[in-house]
Amino acid sequence: MDAAALPPCVIAMVCDFFHPNVGGVENHIYMLSANLLKRGHRYQVIVITHSHPPDRVGIRWLLPGLKVYHIPFPTIASSATLPNFFTFLPYLRSIVLREGVELIHAHASLSSLAHEGILHAHHMGVRTVFTDHSLFGFDDAASILTNKLLEAALRNVDAAICVSHTGRENTVLRARLPPDSVYVIPNAIVADQFKPGVAHKDTASEVTIVVISRLAYRKGIDLLVATAPRICKLFPNVRFVVGGDGPKMIDLLQMREKHMLQDRIEMLGHVRHNGVRDVLARGSIFLNTSLTESFGIAILEAACAGLYVVATRVGGVPEILPEDMISFANPDEDDVVRAMAEAVDIVSKGQHDPLRAHERVKQFYDWAPIAERTERVYANVRRTQPRSFWVRMQRTLELGRFVGPIFAIILLVDCLFFVFLEWWIPRDFIDKVEMHWDQRRFAQLAEEVEKRENLEEPKTGSESA
Repeated sequence: MDAAALPPCVIAMVCDFFHPNVGGVENHIYMLSANLLKRGHRYQVIVITHSHPPDRVGIRWLLPGLKVYHIPFPTIASSATLPNFFTFLPYLRSIVLREGVELIHAHASLSSLAHEGILHAHHMGVRTVFTDHSLFGFDDAASILTNKLLEAALRNVDAAICVSHTGRENTVLRARLPPDSVYVIPNAIVADQFKPGVAHKDTASEVTIVVISRLAYRKGIDLLVATAPRICKLFPNVRFVVGGDGPKMIDLLQMREKHMLQDRIEMLGHVRHNGVRDVLARGSIFLNTSLTESFGIAILEAACAGLYVVATRVGGVPEILPEDMISFANPDEDDVVRAMAEAVDIVSKGQHDPLRAHERVKQFYDWAPIAERTERVYANVRRTQPRSFWVRMQRTLELGRFVGPIFAIILLVDCLFFVFLEWWIPRDFIDKVEMHWDQRRFAQLAEEVEKRENLEEPKTGSESA
């Protein structure tokens, strides 16, 4: 039996990280949901996330018919809510019963809502899938705590998805998951949004290096601070364009001031996602100095925009592009400078074709097959039998001598709270959404708008602006 033979299903994407915030996880959830909706309406998809001040609470709609529930929970740091295990249950139960949700797809190891959604889902017979987007270590206090929480949250998950093979190995070790229940499905992009620029072409007389990243330690900004002056000294025809914001911004500004590189290093600050392509189109080399990276969507966007890539050989980065489109470096100063010298030589000699790079990336990373592969994971999960409460309790106790009883108590209290809600707010009192008519109507309107836009004559540059 394949996925098409199964009946339609309502899926809830649960995560702290979603629009209007901008990031790789946020874009992944939106694009996956939109493409699942486009697959002949076999899947109805909703998103459950936290509120966004000042007024984004309740239900919002995004094209093409994506329904978003903003739960009134405030964030504490980095768009994540406070882990509480219990207060999310009344909201989730009401949404699941109202929408007829049959499968919850949680995202991100650092999302409290994702962990809690998996915990609560099994009380209602809802199947669960989890996607891990990040890599974590094993030897520092933060990683140890995060890994234990992840292991407890995924103890009874039905399936897990990682965005790279390296990420899969990392997640299997951190969460002690059976390898056969963890799938690898990479990220993708909308290639037409990252077409190579034709107005600006670097030559041997000038080479522009683009850096777009969150300016934080894990993104290797200290490595950028150390290598940028050496690269500028070694190649007088090279200039940098740096986009992004974060705690390491002050270090970059101080470096630029110290070495008097104001005319060689341009700082753009925060760049909106719809402006990333315009920044990439200004250069011919993209530099990524991350210290840890599960996949690296920024690398994929840069390659699609026609840039030659220089990146540190960490995490899942070596899995993204063919070897002739990228130069790798170890995360140290000398090797980054060496890889950059190699890239400048390739670009200066015209050995990298931006248009060919764009077509190759467009062929490799398309959202339609990504959605199809995810659908197969859903189908495999739906064909299996859910675990009973006692099986879940036993598996939770196996977490460890101390941690096991703690999370077993949490699971038991959560179950009792669910029984109380069943009595206090009976299911018959909750209004049901009938056949998701609004969602289908939104999808139809989106298709009509897209057809009208395609029929219109192209606007001139001034009109488009």
